[in-house]
Amino acid sequence: MSPQPEARRRPALPAFPYHPSPVATGSVTASDAPCVCCGQERGWVYTGPVHAIDAPDSGICPYCIAFGKAAERYDATFADGIEGDVSEEVVEAVLRRTPGFVAWQSPYWLTHCGDGAAFLGRAGAKELEKHPEAVDRLRAEWPDDRFDDFLAALDEDGGPTAYLFRCRHCATHLAYADFT
Repeated sequence: MSPQPEARRRPALPAFPYHPSPVATGSVTASDAPCVCCGQERGWVYTGPVHAIDAPDSGICPYCIAFGKAAERYDATFADGIEGDVSEEVVEAVLRRTPGFVAWQSPYWLTHCGDGAAFLGRAGAKELEKHPEAVDRLRAEWPDDRFDDFLAALDEDGGPTAYLFRCRHCATHLAYADFT
């Protein structure tokens, strides 16, 4: 029996306080291709949205996002906006130095306790059962008698979909939903 080649060990990702698990959410994936921004083979590539006129659609490494190099080079953001009253430093960190996520409509970031919340991933009705405060936030956005039907239709992998966040300070869960 011949020995199997050793799997390539991927370097640790930079810390993203506002998106703590970008691999789990699908925003970052393993890749041996060089980064289109820095030219280095980092072992990872960003797969989420890039909002800029002249930025590439793919191929940016998460290190160029974390260190602000991609945002500076392409005048890019990685989410369309941030909801809530937060400092310019938080806006900069969330929009220009945090991997975004793919949404049915234009993705935006939720806030709580005066800071950006941490994005946890897509969620359906089943995933939201564990987070009643997130359901309450959704209910406030859909204040009619069809909410229960809407909630039941939420699907982590389909549409409509909820986007689950957690406050970085008080651990309150938040969500918003969209669909095609």
